[in-house]
Amino acid sequence: MKLNHIFAIAALAIFSFATTGAVAQSEKEKNRAEVQTKVNQTLADFYKAKPELEAEVKNAAGYGVFTSYGLSFLIGGSGGKGLVHDNKSKHITYMDLAQASAGLQIGAAETRYLFVFKDAKAMQSFIDSGWEAGGEIGAGAGAGKKSAGGSVGQFTGGQMYSLTKNGFQVGGAVAGTKFWKDKDLN
Repeated sequence: MKLNHIFAIAALAIFSFATTGAVAQSEKEKNRAEVQTKVNQTLADFYKAKPELEAEVKNAAGYGVFTSYGLSFLIGGSGGKGLVHDNKSKHITYMDLAQASAGLQIGAAETRYLFVFKDAKAMQSFIDSGWEAGGEIGAGAGAGKKSAGGSVGQFTGGQMYSLTKNGFQVGGAVAGTKFWKDKDLN
């Protein structure tokens, strides 16, 4: 009888470990799907705001798409997720982003970013080393609408665009942004 209890406990333990792994994998796939859905919507919004971007993205070595949600009142912060897509290999690398700012500011916004990589080396450097940027935030408003489809600027090896949705940002501040690989989704 004791042997039956031992086998039952062992079987339960094995089943428990197996289902825990399946649940973790299921959660990972769910989170990846959420990022991919947001990326698809973001690309559609960029293409609607600036139609020539579609050809630019298609002909590039690859692209990165990120969404950031944030609040600010003197000190601000935001975070988000996204991915980098290699157009040649079709490989996807999931990534995180964080932003921090300080200065005379008040705001809340959802901001989407599109990075278009001119060459594979710049894209791989972005994936492997992340990317950090700093600058000043200006005045802008979304007020429930999409705003600004224009270029934010160039970086070594590509072009970066931003699009703000459902938000506002007023004031001037020094801000920093950092991108890195998402260890949980890759």
